[in-house]
Amino acid sequence: MSVPNPDHARLAARRKAGYERKQARAPREKGLLIVYTGPGKGKTTAAFGMALRAVGHGMRVGIVQFIKAQQDSAERTVLGRFDNVDFHVIGDGFTWLTQDREREIATAERAWLEAERMLRDPSYQLVILDELNAVLRYRYLDLGRVLETFGKRRLELHVVVTGRHAPQPLLELADLVSDVRNVKHPYREQGVKAQQGIEF
Repeated sequence: MSVPNPDHARLAARRKAGYERKQARAPREKGLLIVYTGPGKGKTTAAFGMALRAVGHGMRVGIVQFIKAQQDSAERTVLGRFDNVDFHVIGDGFTWLTQDREREIATAERAWLEAERMLRDPSYQLVILDELNAVLRYRYLDLGRVLETFGKRRLELHVVVTGRHAPQPLLELADLVSDVRNVKHPYREQGVKAQQGIEF
C-alpha cells in the first residue's frame, strides 16, 4: 500500500490549477496556419501524423507534395486508403536531379493551383502543403501570392506547411511554428542510409 506524499500532492495540485487557468484563457477555436521547418528530420512525418489524427476524427484532408516525385511512398499508400484523404504528388524530384528551372517553376505552378483549389473548397478541414517552403526558397512561386491566399483562407481551415528555410514573412503569419533541429543524424555520423519504414 502506497504512503501518501503531501509534497507530491501539493505540487500536483499546483500543476493542475495552472493547467486549468491556461485552459480558461483559451476558449476559442480557429483554423491554424502551422509551419514545420528547420534542418532536422521529421517535418513531413509530423504533418502526416496530424493527417492521421484528422482522419481519425472523420475530417477531410487534402495533401499536395511539392518537389517530391512519384516514387513509392508508404505514407501515400496508407493515407490513400481513406476516402476522406485527397493526396496529390506534383513534383519532378529534387531540384538537384532535374536541374531545369523553367520546368520546376511550371511544376510548382501546377501544384499551387491544386493547393488553391483545396484551400477554397469548404469540404476540406485540413490542407497539408509538403515542401512548399523549398518552392518558396527557390522562388518558384511568388511569396506574396501565397501569403495573400493564406490570409484569405476560411477561418476554420487548418493549413500545414513543411520544408526547410521557411521565409520570415510566413513565420510571422503562422499561428504555430516548429523549428526541427538535428542533434545527431545516422547518415552524417555513421554513414547509415535512408531506410524503409524510417525515412520512406
